Amino acid sequence: MSTFYKILTKIIEESTRVLVNREDHVKLIVFTIVAGGHALIEGIPGIAKTLTAKVVAKLLNLKFSRIQCTLDLLPSDVIGTKVYNQKTGEFEIRIGPVYANIVLVDEINRATPRAQAALLEAMQEKQVTIEGETIKLPTPFSVLATQNPIELEGTFPLPEAQLDRFYIKIHMNSLDRDSLVQLLKRSYKYLEREYEMLKPIVTVNEVFNASEEIDSVYVDDDILRYISRIVEYSHKHPASKLGVSPRGAIMLLTLSREFALAENRKYVIPDDVKMAAVPALSHRIFLKPEYVVEGYNGIKVVSEIISHVEVPKP
Repeated sequence: MSTFYKILTKIIEESTRVLVNREDHVKLIVFTIVAGGHALIEGIPGIAKTLTAKVVAKLLNLKFSRIQCTLDLLPSDVIGTKVYNQKTGEFEIRIGPVYANIVLVDEINRATPRAQAALLEAMQEKQVTIEGETIKLPTPFSVLATQNPIELEGTFPLPEAQLDRFYIKIHMNSLDRDSLVQLLKRSYKYLEREYEMLKPIVTVNEVFNASEEIDSVYVDDDILRYISRIVEYSHKHPASKLGVSPRGAIMLLTLSREFALAENRKYVIPDDVKMAAVPALSHRIFLKPEYVVEGYNGIKVVSEIISHVEVPKP
């Protein structure tokens, strides 16, 4: 049994003490952190986007910080700034909340483009530059950003360059009837108490070991060609204005390997690629306006691409 599989199983099981019917979303967040990527969590208000991210962060023995995005958020509020020390007579660096292993950026689309851009270097280079001085961020480093897809007033849509830096996009849906009944049986105080009682159940070394296992998963050339055909067709789809980038292809391959490890397998099969396609690619396909009006979105386009591209046969 791999370290990756053990970590994932333990975290999913422990998270159910607080969360209801969020196992798939917890799995994707764990995938993100172990791979050292970043996740964009999208859903309507009140469906536990922030709570889900906080629960996973608490179960991992990693430094956690939170940034609440508002219209007046400044880049220095994110990465930090230099402050004059009257005792020494020198300027000293005061590091911002981005200096952590897991950074929860709540309602990222409420921040101005200037503040959003402050995250770009951190997300891509794993470092920040404060007045000419470069500071390396801790390892592992993951940004978990939440956003509300329906509230447009006072928000700033993420640019394509920043969207492509997210490893995956997690679409959180509302609870079904049975899950909602199960949630209603728990009081709000019960949920708060259970969250406070959560303890880290994974060591940092286990996270590093699980991360190293990803590259050891075998991928046949037929699977690589399958991924290439998916990426190629993303540019040919009639609704697509801009298809998947080479970075997106690498992210799809990495996520497919993680889905294989989640099944305690050391090799990738086409079903792994199919399951990874929507979270890895749906935010990387930019649609023509006329198709957006017709109700198309990234999920629908990726689903059509997967149904169109021929699956490799064993």
